[in-house]
Amino acid sequence: MLNLDALEGAPLVAQPFDHCIVSGFLAPADVQAVLQDFPAVAKGGSFPLSSLPCGPALTRLAEQLQGSQVAIALGRKFGLDLSKHPTLMTLRARSRAKDGRIHRDSDDKLLTALLYLNDDWSDDNGRLRLLKGPADIEDYAVEVEPQAGTLLVFRCTARSWHGHKPYEGVRQVLQINWVTDAAVVRREQWRHGFSARIKTLFSKVRPT
Repeated sequence: MLNLDALEGAPLVAQPFDHCIVSGFLAPADVQAVLQDFPAVAKGGSFPLSSLPCGPALTRLAEQLQGSQVAIALGRKFGLDLSKHPTLMTLRARSRAKDGRIHRDSDDKLLTALLYLNDDWSDDNGRLRLLKGPADIEDYAVEVEPQAGTLLVFRCTARSWHGHKPYEGVRQVLQINWVTDAAVVRREQWRHGFSARIKTLFSKVRPT
């Protein structure tokens, strides 16, 4: 399902921080099958993929993204031995007005990979920006359209600031992180899972 040749050929860009962008990383023949398998999540936020009902195409995609071939290719590109590091995979289906605020990923993440799964994206907002600093969403070096099949990978450092202008609506993305150790995976899965349970609980509360 994955265009590993495109990943191998994508240049590593150093500014504003180490990253690469791969268009057409997901084979066009598989895009629609994966889109049809994408869970119907009504809430914003990140969810562990294991907590959601996923069809066979999305399940197979997740397995391949976390497989050794991708880890080896990214390890060569970023100069890392990813074979010793576990992965954490989460899914976002909808964007809220508060999402996209400028941030950087935590120190226990080595690489972040975002595979976008939005068909025919046309909105000017919701496009991820790789920023030159932490203060201004307009001070960016690169803007990435979240079009289906586009892969963005960046090194997680103290200066890997990113964000997007506010967008409300469907914005589908798989996020894969290579992290320092298994304890990080357990902690993050618990955190995301707990947050999802709280959202479900409060969605059932009605004012009296």
